[in-house]
Amino acid sequence: MAKKDDSSERGEQPETEVVHLGRKPFEQHGFVNTPVYRGSTVLYPTLDAIKQRTQPFTYGRRATPTTKALEDAITHLEGGAATVLTASGLAAISTAVLAFAESGDHILMPDNVYQPGRAFADKMLKKLGVETTYYDPLIGRDIAGLFRPNTKLVLVEAPGSQTFEMPDIPAIAAAARGQNIWVIADNTWATPFFCKPLSLGADVSLEAATKYIVGHADAMMGTVTGNARAAKYLDNAKETLGTCPGSEETYLALRGLRTLAVRLERHQQSGIAVAEWLAGRPEVDRVLHPALPGDAGNAIWKRDFSGASGLFAVVLKPVPEKALAAFLDGLKLFGMGYSWGGYESLVIPFDPTSYRTATRWRGPGPALRFHIGLEAVDDLIHDLSEGFARLESAR
Repeated sequence: MAKKDDSSERGEQPETEVVHLGRKPFEQHGFVNTPVYRGSTVLYPTLDAIKQRTQPFTYGRRATPTTKALEDAITHLEGGAATVLTASGLAAISTAVLAFAESGDHILMPDNVYQPGRAFADKMLKKLGVETTYYDPLIGRDIAGLFRPNTKLVLVEAPGSQTFEMPDIPAIAAAARGQNIWVIADNTWATPFFCKPLSLGADVSLEAATKYIVGHADAMMGTVTGNARAAKYLDNAKETLGTCPGSEETYLALRGLRTLAVRLERHQQSGIAVAEWLAGRPEVDRVLHPALPGDAGNAIWKRDFSGASGLFAVVLKPVPEKALAAFLDGLKLFGMGYSWGGYESLVIPFDPTSYRTATRWRGPGPALRFHIGLEAVDDLIHDLSEGFARLESAR
């Protein structure tokens, strides 16, 4: 292997980039993985050095070789200027918003925003004097009608949490740009491998790296990547909020990054296969998956995305709760648990009726969010088929 660094000038395919970005083996005695640097104190060799503070690493919270490796890799994949790492996806949302919003500001969030992000706005931001308006995620360029003189930022989530509406990021970004309003995009579902919000006009792209980048359901992590205009605001938020991830978690995210391409491809193929099978079930009213041709967001997905992940939802026809319990409780391969993006398949029931304010949720029956893992599709379908048999027996 030639002694070269992880130069971003190679122009290689994304599948190659995720394997090599951030790795500098010959600065680590030839070991292919960046080591875990655990530390707070960084020593300075001279009085002049501590006054100048120009050495690459100055304090563990600020950066370590481990965190820099992941920051550099994500920055390149997102096509940004700089990346801030956080301890969770929710921390990525709060850090990104607090980088720009101040007391007296007004912000816009989609009505289908990640529910803990909504709680952050309704509780913490409200207490800090920041007002939040929730908007229809399908509003597109008409979002300009919601702008006020004190509107500071717009958050978009593509696709939306749980119900998978697909926003028109370029249209929203174009409207915001004309008013000097920041646009922050939650890119967790697609990752920078399948979508690059900064190229669509967003100023910031964030994600819960807990999901697909870590990929093994064993660590919490968030990433916030800004364009050149946003980078200094994110760095200031990182410093003043004291945000930083754990050393072990950062290593696990780097490890997960190396297999992101092959895992996402499998999640995509299996997710579409299972979604199509579910769409044909008599118990299913509709499937919510932007990559399916009949989905309302399919045209935007085809325009702005290069792939889909393994997360989608279905709305069932009316069914008694005891029958739904029979379906879910007996599943062998689908665990019931929050989060997603790991190797395992998951399912959770949800009902967004109580936490929508700008739109109304309409579903004839209960809704289920599925994450399709890395198991064989035939085995997953068999498990679901047996589940539907139990559902019918319990009616």
